[in-house]
This record gives sequence, structure tokens and C-alpha cells, in this order.
Amino acid sequence: MRLTLVLASLALAATPASAQDLRSEVRADMPELIELYQDLHANPELSGMEVQTAAKLAERARALGFEVTEQVGGTGVVAVMENGPGPVLMIRADMDGLPVVEQTGLPFASKVTAVAPASGVETGVMHACGHDTHMTTWVGTAQLLVEKKDQWSGTLVMILQPAEETGEGAKAMLDDDLYTRFPKPTHVIGFHDAAAGPAGYIGISPGYALANVDSVDVTVRGLGGHGAYPHTTKDPIVIASRIVTTLQTIVAREINPLESAVITVGSFNAGAKHNIVPDEAKLLLTVRSYTPEVRAQLLEGIERIANAEAIAAGVPDDKMPIITIREDEFTPSTYNTPELANHALGLFKANFGDDKVRETSPVMGGEDFSRYWLADESIESLIFWVGGQPLADWEAAGGDSSKLPSLHSPFWAPDADAVISTATEAMTLLALDILDEK
Repeated sequence: MRLTLVLASLALAATPASAQDLRSEVRADMPELIELYQDLHANPELSGMEVQTAAKLAERARALGFEVTEQVGGTGVVAVMENGPGPVLMIRADMDGLPVVEQTGLPFASKVTAVAPASGVETGVMHACGHDTHMTTWVGTAQLLVEKKDQWSGTLVMILQPAEETGEGAKAMLDDDLYTRFPKPTHVIGFHDAAAGPAGYIGISPGYALANVDSVDVTVRGLGGHGAYPHTTKDPIVIASRIVTTLQTIVAREINPLESAVITVGSFNAGAKHNIVPDEAKLLLTVRSYTPEVRAQLLEGIERIANAEAIAAGVPDDKMPIITIREDEFTPSTYNTPELANHALGLFKANFGDDKVRETSPVMGGEDFSRYWLADESIESLIFWVGGQPLADWEAAGGDSSKLPSLHSPFWAPDADAVISTATEAMTLLALDILDEK
């Protein structure tokens, strides 16, 4: 989804007067929105702990006239505004920060520390994935849509979601009867800032946009002993090493080359001393795919290969590897319904110019935004990208995003003005189109 430097530096195409009016309104709101952004950036909260963030933004929604419900699915917020007959549009932003010590050097950099619930470890906290830009855009879009109530008809459901980074938040809100306690959406939209493009560009992937994400633990068991007498052992490190290399053949030789799949071993732990063969080795895997069929093929292949390598090493039946697929950490692939995605592409190109809007390839990252569509596949659903790399940095890197900070980096500092203004304009434009009173 990389844009060339030439495309990134082209001027905006001419836009209709109404679009220019919207752009001017967004620009007028930017000082207030940047102030909010800096406050959110300086005060991040970890997944499931977004108490102050939720309360702060819920109060803003109430002041705009929304009917607001807090503590949905934990710390989630639902703000509803009914404005006559028509579609039900849900706009989603995620709230959580990451356990990352910020190193951006920004004057409003986070100095927050917290104890991560999963690990019990005290850590710095940072909005290293840009959720602060998402929330600020949520507020900016809400303000504009309230001001333009005479231009749309239908129901607006704006949600603030907790715990996207752990893959738990969307499920928690849906499990808390999001679609029955509140108006059920006909359309769901959101956006994500992107480190793979220059600030202010828009990318849309019709169809699959982000991947299934599975976490798999493999415990390889053997027979420990003295390192000087390996023939008396069943070395789990050697077995696990063979498993690591053979796993790569699943993607290389079993998956259709026209399909997308990834198996990455992110952790390999075994042993505690030079001259001791341990009893077991532990592998932690991340597994990525798009379709349910490829996901099933990958997970079956992992179990088959792990067991086969153990058998080949002479491990007895009662010592076969233990394979744990962490279903509670599973994030399903994100699907942009083609009709809405292609419509938004045309709408955004007409507004921003062809040079600023591109159809982009799907990525292997994960996003639990997917669950809002999976809960009811009759819903039209779209999440789009807005580039965040400061243009000067992008140019200096020759358009090579691998030379620049990525999402989740302690150095990630997007051009917040460009991201928020572009996303707010795009989100408002698309909302007005979906809720067109005509």
C-alpha cells in the first residue's frame, strides 16, 4: 500500500464548493481538536482500563446532545442521536494505548505508567498505534454531524470501544447486547492511521482488508539429561528446531500460492544451563490468514507437523507435543463490504482528488473491527486507512516506510493535524452520504 513520492507530493484536485465548505469547517475546528488530541496522547490508558478516557469523551458527546450510555462491554461508550427515518450508521473509534515507553520527544509525550493486567508488570503507556487520532476524529465528526442535522436523516450511533489491542473490546461490547440495547446498524464505519504512507492519503481495501490472527502455543516434550550423554535423552530443543523449520513448508508447499498466509515463531524458550538437556521447549506462534478455510489448513498443519517431528525423534505417545490454540485471543479477519468500499473510493476521489485516494492491498495485521460485520453480515462495513507519516520524513526516506517508525513503535508520532483533518473530513463526508435525507 506504499504510495510513490511523486503521488504523495501532488497538489489536491479541484473540489466542489460544498466540499470546500466542509474542509473549511474542519480547519476551523482543528485548534480545538489538536488540543484534545494532545491531551489524549499525554494521558493514555491500557486495554480495558480506559476509565478516564471514556468519561472525558462521553461528557463531550452528552454536551452535543447525544443520548450516552457508559460501561458497555467494560469501559465502552455508546452515543445515540435519532434524527428522523433512514439508515442506522455506527461510527467506531478505539480508545486503548499500549504498554510502550514513549520516545518521541514530543512536548506532550506520555509519562504515564501502569501495571499491565496480563503480565502484572509496571510499564510505560503510550498511544503508539494512533488511537488518540481515532478518538479525536470521532469527536470532530460528531460535532460536524450535529451542526449539519438538517442535511441528514436517520440514526447515528457513535461508539468508543475498549481493548482493541488485546482483541477483546468489540466482542465485549457485542456480548453486552450492543445490537439489541441500541439501534442495530445498517452501516458501520471506522478508520485507522497508517505508518505505510504519507500523511493525509486515504487507502481503501474492498473485500478482505486485515487478517485472521491466531496465537498458538506449542509445548515440545522430551526426556532431559546430561548434555555430555545426549544419546540417553530425547532432546526437545532439537525437535522444536525441526518443528520451526518444517512449519515454514505449510505456507511454502501446502497453501495455494494465490492465498495469503503467515506462520511466525515469535518465541522459543528452553533450558537453563549449558550442559543440561531440558525436558521441554516452548514455542509461541502467531498465525495469519484471511479465509476460514486457509485458517483451518494452517492450524491443522501446525498440529500435524509438531506431532510428526516428535514421532520421528522417537518420543513416546504420552509425550506428544501439547498444542494450544488461544481461541480467547483470536481476532477474525476484517472484511470491507465491496459495495460500500467501492462507493467510498469514488466519493473520496471526487472530494480529495485521485492522487490522494488509492485502492490498497490488504495487510496481515489484525483489527477486531471485523466483529461488527461478522455479528450480522447484512451490515455494510468499512474501515479505511489515513496515512500518518510526516511528509518531510516520507520524502527523506524516499517513500520507503521500512526506514520510518511503524505503528507500535515508541517513536511513532504521526502528523496529527493531517491525519485528524483528513479523517474527520472523510468520515463526515461518508456519513452525510449514507444518511442523505434525499
